[in-house]
Amino acid sequence: MAPRRLPDADVAACAALLAEGSKTFNAASRLLPGHLHGPIVTLYAFCRIADDAVDLAEVPAQGVEEVEALLDRVYADMPGDDPVERAFARLVHGFSIPRTLPAALVDGFAWDAQGRDYETLSEVCDYAARVASTVGVMMTLVMGRRAPDTLARACDLGLAMQLTNIARDVGEDARMGRVYLPGDWLREAGIDREALRRAPTFTPALGGVVKRLLGAADVFYARSDLGIPELPADCRSAIRAARLIYSDIGRVIRRNGGNSVDTRAHTSALRKLYLLGVARFGRMRPVVESPAAAGEIRFLLDAVGATPT
Repeated sequence: MAPRRLPDADVAACAALLAEGSKTFNAASRLLPGHLHGPIVTLYAFCRIADDAVDLAEVPAQGVEEVEALLDRVYADMPGDDPVERAFARLVHGFSIPRTLPAALVDGFAWDAQGRDYETLSEVCDYAARVASTVGVMMTLVMGRRAPDTLARACDLGLAMQLTNIARDVGEDARMGRVYLPGDWLREAGIDREALRRAPTFTPALGGVVKRLLGAADVFYARSDLGIPELPADCRSAIRAARLIYSDIGRVIRRNGGNSVDTRAHTSALRKLYLLGVARFGRMRPVVESPAAAGEIRFLLDAVGATPT
């Protein structure tokens, strides 16, 4: 099935929605080919409205029901009179995106609203698969790639980026009542999760847990490198740039001793320019052999494999 053209007016409405507060999208989109602008804008706009529907709802479950009703209309190819909904309907049908992917993303938003805790790294990855790997898979499908190994590596990149987010935002998240660090790691380090939630305070022990999480992210970043050469040539620089810039946040966190309670790590503008140059002109040097897909993301690959194109 050939992708259906997205109406210019609907894409413009999606872009307007993302005009403020979407630095990640704006940075990545500069290196993507022009023909992907509409689909990627649409994808990120859907993510925004779904997140807001759940996060801003007085009763999160009602927000989830609202987005599920939207997905019902979209997958019946009967979207409502909303430009994002119309554009997203064309996107999922034009690129054969299974409902499992956006539905899993919404599940992740619901887990946030519920304030769910995670006891193991695997449980954290279950969460990351929903809020990050789903988007990576959908972007890869939009780029025209459906091979399971390529999709698995996109999932790895999503896992790595979300683990980096968690490591970067420990203090900010705790002040909102959310602790994403694995509970078993916290106990091993002598850290009480509820105390961290009540009064976020940096300690060397907490810094050790943060750096341990960054080590797990590094493994997934290395795995993801194997998938980038399998993407269309005109997409590789953008995805590699996102990978390099995000992983560089880990370098800054480590430089700060793992302290992401009192400060929020970021990569300087000059450093980003350097990494953009590396992404465009540097050589790819994958350092691992192609591994099996992580168990936490297998359901996403299965859903794509079962979807006719």
